[in-house]
Amino acid sequence: MFENIDYTVDEPIATITLNRPDRLNALTGPMLRELQEAVTAAEADERVVSILLTGAGRGFCAGADMGGLQAASEGQARSSITHDTSGRPGDYEMLGEDYALGYTYLMAVRKPIVAAVNGPCAGLGFVIAMLCDIRFASDKALFTTAFAQRGLVAEHGISWILPRLVGPARALDLLLSARKIDGTEAERLGLVNRTVPHEQLLDATRDYLVTMSTRSAPLALQTMKHQVYKHLDAPLGGALRESADLMTASLTHTDFKEGVNSYVEKRPPRFARVTVPGDGGEG
Repeated sequence: MFENIDYTVDEPIATITLNRPDRLNALTGPMLRELQEAVTAAEADERVVSILLTGAGRGFCAGADMGGLQAASEGQARSSITHDTSGRPGDYEMLGEDYALGYTYLMAVRKPIVAAVNGPCAGLGFVIAMLCDIRFASDKALFTTAFAQRGLVAEHGISWILPRLVGPARALDLLLSARKIDGTEAERLGLVNRTVPHEQLLDATRDYLVTMSTRSAPLALQTMKHQVYKHLDAPLGGALRESADLMTASLTHTDFKEGVNSYVEKRPPRFARVTVPGDGGEG
């Protein structure tokens, strides 16, 4: 199905693996298109509640392929972004068209995306990891923004997301110095949620996703993800009012009744899956 990535579904998780291990999974145009296609497929698949993104071999992603960067340096290519939401995964009615720019569609995708960073993570690969919802790192992971060392600026929304993850001073440190940090420091800075021994990374990430995906209502996961991103720049009052409306609506969903009944009956919940774009049904 894909040439540059691997895509598998083991319910309730879709696993997307960047698969150019001989090039440390450096990103090309076709590879980026396949990544978006795989995310779109996972979002539409009723078996999938959450998505795991990782890299093949010894690295997560070394960034943009150097061949493409060299062509750009010689004036043969230009960086571009688009507001076009057609064919892109995500709920833009909820979040707005800003989340269709570049790779920010990862935040608009309705299902949680967790990156398992298994090695070097640099440049555009670093951006994509930061635009995932949650990050687990191997103790062999290495992170660098790399842009300054290529004569570039903070591209693809990293100047927006990175300060929100680690604060402006730490973001500037990582951007201006382009220094390499390991998984332990990444966790200390708040860049990743958890660092685990390398050989445990994929199992730990999958265990986390299985627990979340089977114990939490998919519609609740989708709604809360979008609340967090939408409310990053919302006034407090607006966020509270919208949350109150969403809470009122959630009380009418069958998920609410199932959540209460499963607790009272001391059994695992049986929540409905919500996969259709724009589906705000009973859940």
